[in-house]
Amino acid sequence: MKALRWGAVALFLVGGIFGVLFWGGFHTVLEATNTMEFCISCHEMEANVYQEYKKSPHYTNASGVRATCPDCHVPREWGPKMLRKIRASNELLHHWRGTIDTPEKFNEKRAEMAERVWAEMKANDSHECRNCHSWEAMDFHKQTERSREKMEEGRKEGKTCIECHKGIAHTLPKRDD
Repeated sequence: MKALRWGAVALFLVGGIFGVLFWGGFHTVLEATNTMEFCISCHEMEANVYQEYKKSPHYTNASGVRATCPDCHVPREWGPKMLRKIRASNELLHHWRGTIDTPEKFNEKRAEMAERVWAEMKANDSHECRNCHSWEAMDFHKQTERSREKMEEGRKEGKTCIECHKGIAHTLPKRDD
């Protein structure tokens, strides 16, 4: 009976240690893939959208606050973050297949990729934008008259950020019409 008890204790301890190591490793990989450096480690991102982003107000602005790729494209909450990471595996597949490895191929798929991101942002009420921007924190009196009018109009109409701010960090896709 004593051996059985010690066996259960050993199993519990070994299981606990492996669980901590697994969770720690998983969390480390998760956080490593949630950085600007990881996002732009692919040639496609570094050569295309990263260069556009560096010219945007999300990169350089009067307040000195910089939003990075994960700030805008990865939810902070664990469940939605996991779903986004799973969907991102499709992006890695396209990287490895060379689907968007040249500026020409990238721009050919730009509209499709942008539409997918915009639809997701519209569906979640631009949740990632609202991690930093909120109606309550806006000082409309410090905005230009036109900006103030448009922001107040958008607020009254219940618009989400992406409905008015497409192209805020990246070049808009060329339209065929």
